[in-house]
Amino acid sequence: MIRARILAVTAAALTVGLAACSPGGSDAQAPGSVIQDPPANSAPAESPESGSTGTTAPAAGSASSRPEQKPDNGLCKATDLQLSFGKGGAAAGTAYRPLIFTNTSGNQCVIQGFPGVSYVGGDDGHQIGAPAARADEKGPAITLRPGEKASAVIGFATVENYETAVCRPEPAKGLRIYPPQETASMFIAFDYAESGCANDKLPGNQLTVRSIEAGTGER
Repeated sequence: MIRARILAVTAAALTVGLAACSPGGSDAQAPGSVIQDPPANSAPAESPESGSTGTTAPAAGSASSRPEQKPDNGLCKATDLQLSFGKGGAAAGTAYRPLIFTNTSGNQCVIQGFPGVSYVGGDDGHQIGAPAARADEKGPAITLRPGEKASAVIGFATVENYETAVCRPEPAKGLRIYPPQETASMFIAFDYAESGCANDKLPGNQLTVRSIEAGTGER
């Protein structure tokens, strides 16, 4: 009888001890429990990818005040230019007139060196005699902004100074012009009567051309 009471007391004491050690009796979170996600209306932290990189993209439609540089090294093409003659002079049987190149495009371009120059005649625009010989040295590169001008002085030998049989004179309608480093030609008509020598083996040059320089070349 006494042994039964001792067992009952011992069992009751063990029950109380286990209840005191139970996880449900502590506020500590048990290992392996799931951490609750933040509320849906809380803002997530900004990721590096979504932040600013520190560079500012140019505004759409913004334009530089500088004329646009043309492609292919920015060289002046025949389609960028307009030709005209300037006022010249004469000396020792040769008349000199500046051939003026005006940039009529909307872009700046570069021109340098000697243009190709030859007389042309007939309805078919055939070349008359030899092309112009180069005189003096090649000049520096010239940047032409829209509306600006450059020029090359052309020397026209007086063909009447040659014997007719040697010269074989032929009426010339104008000049065929190749801007430097350009394969497309241009034409400028004479506003006066002019002749060229059809013989391309003259003793001397019926045409000479100097390197292009800035300005109209009028003196």
